[in-house]
Amino acid sequence: MVTLQNHVGKISISPDYFTELIGNTVAKCFGVISMNVTGVKETLRNVLPNGKKHERRRGVKVRFLKDRLLVDLHISLMYGVNMDAVIRSIINKVGYTIEQSTGITVEKVHVYVDSIRV
Repeated sequence: MVTLQNHVGKISISPDYFTELIGNTVAKCFGVISMNVTGVKETLRNVLPNGKKHERRRGVKVRFLKDRLLVDLHISLMYGVNMDAVIRSIINKVGYTIEQSTGITVEKVHVYVDSIRV
């Protein structure tokens, strides 16, 4: 849980909000085919009957350090796209979306391309 203090009071933001927001943002980027599972916990969550409900959260890991966010993304890209351009676009869109939605600065976005699909 991320808690921010401003002139109005305290605001608490759940980690699920960040993963859902980032997952939706990345899924809309050109060239991204899918988000990939990153660990045992995500693999089990996707195997269970309600796994489709968490589809946008796959491959997103968010850490909050001091007053900044660190984001790790695991994705699959479409064959033939310019990987560098797509990755830069994802980094810019994720940073902009989080800062506009929450006011929290994004320290770093790490994008890991796990596969390229036709």
